[in-house]
Amino acid sequence: MMLTLLVVAGWPLARTIWFGFTDASLGNLDEARWVGFANYLEWFDYGDGEGEWFGLLADGQWWRAVWNTLCFAFVTVSIETALGLVIALALNQKFPFRGLVRAAVLIPWAIPTIVSAKMWAWMLNDQFGIINDLFLRLGLISAPVAWVASADTAMIAVMIVDIWKTTPFMALLILAGLQMIPEDIYEAARVDGVHPLKVFREVTLPLVAPALLVAVIFRALDALRVFDIIYVMTPNNSETRTMSVLAQENLFQFDQFAYGSAASTMLFLVVALVTLGYIRVARLTLGGAR
Repeated sequence: MMLTLLVVAGWPLARTIWFGFTDASLGNLDEARWVGFANYLEWFDYGDGEGEWFGLLADGQWWRAVWNTLCFAFVTVSIETALGLVIALALNQKFPFRGLVRAAVLIPWAIPTIVSAKMWAWMLNDQFGIINDLFLRLGLISAPVAWVASADTAMIAVMIVDIWKTTPFMALLILAGLQMIPEDIYEAARVDGVHPLKVFREVTLPLVAPALLVAVIFRALDALRVFDIIYVMTPNNSETRTMSVLAQENLFQFDQFAYGSAASTMLFLVVALVTLGYIRVARLTLGGAR
């Protein structure tokens, strides 16, 4: 397993990090020359006593992409966790056709991301989208809104699509944790006349916390690396450009392979730091809960 991971993940990662310290382009990968940290940060002296910083860490577009990524991940994962918990609690109850409802809930997650993105892009279109038509009929808006083209609504539209698609994934993982809780505990609480809210706070939430934290970290990893929804719904939009999108643009569209490799390396570091920080906090939380 370790050998497979080394070949599939370790070698490409090492090559990407290496290219970030070179002047590589798509046409001369084998002839790339070492340039040190020039792709990350370099001071260029104009020769008249003045100069300017260049590189990824001095690029305003990069820091905007970092902010967009962190904002997207925080908002979507938070809402998906809350909605997923509510849906999981509902699906954990006994009611007619429960199996059918569970299968129906998973449909958004089962649809390929590209298909979901194109479908919602059509629905949110300002000229013939069903969302604008519905809102106009209900009187919620007075004129069609270009949801994915407007700077004010583009990120919100992308977040809504991601929440719609991925909430079932969170619900599925949390539901698996709920089903591991012994039914005897709830039976004892009902016999003692404990209020349902107190049962949820004192029994359900602590026992489902490990599954909840695992679901959050899985989802956070995906959210921090988000690419396909952004790339399909809002191409070439600085308001929604994430770290993955910026890296892809420089790697292949702009033929700045070395610069894109540096962006990919920084993306890896950001994801790793956020993940390690979350695991640290999660361990402290679970330790306090015990």
